[in-house]
Amino acid sequence: MEFRALGAPVGGREVEDDRLDQVLTIPNALSALRVAGVPVFLWLVLQPYFGNPSLDEWAIALLVVSGITDYLDGKLARRWNQITRLGQILDPAADRLYTISTLLALVLRDIIPWWFLVLLLARDVFMALNIATLRRIGYGPLKVNFIGKAATFNLMYAFPLLLLADGGDSLAQFASIFGWALAIWGAGLYWWSAALYTTQVRRLRSATVR
Repeated sequence: MEFRALGAPVGGREVEDDRLDQVLTIPNALSALRVAGVPVFLWLVLQPYFGNPSLDEWAIALLVVSGITDYLDGKLARRWNQITRLGQILDPAADRLYTISTLLALVLRDIIPWWFLVLLLARDVFMALNIATLRRIGYGPLKVNFIGKAATFNLMYAFPLLLLADGGDSLAQFASIFGWALAIWGAGLYWWSAALYTTQVRRLRSATVR
């Protein structure tokens, strides 16, 4: 992976920096749409918590749409050469917001225990410290690695299954088994990606010191 400080041109190509600074692109719009869907998702999934009829089907449908747009914004950004700094921030931010909001909702509905929420939130705090280190040495956030994407993929499939597991029928038992398998595997990958990210940050910091 190639690293560079914020604002530093690569091979004198200022045009590339202009593209990185773009805001109004279709991939960025898709990422922003995902972020805007987070409060809607929370409202849908928390209806049983407030004593209202379940709207889990709509919540799951919104998660599916979020997963599709997550795939599209990255693919279109690469195909149309519209990779931007804003997109590099919005894309992982949307992933984190959906992950945290879903975990919080599942905890409030007693579908998952508090310790699982703490486990994943601790990882996000750990990553925030890494990003703060990058800023101190003049770098922006690094690209999301494949392990991190795989972790998000597992968790985003686990959450709808855990919602279905709240139904209490035979399908719920099936959903519970596979949902927890994906959730535990996703949590492991989540921390693994954090370890890889930390290794990259340490290399950059060492190179900067030298």
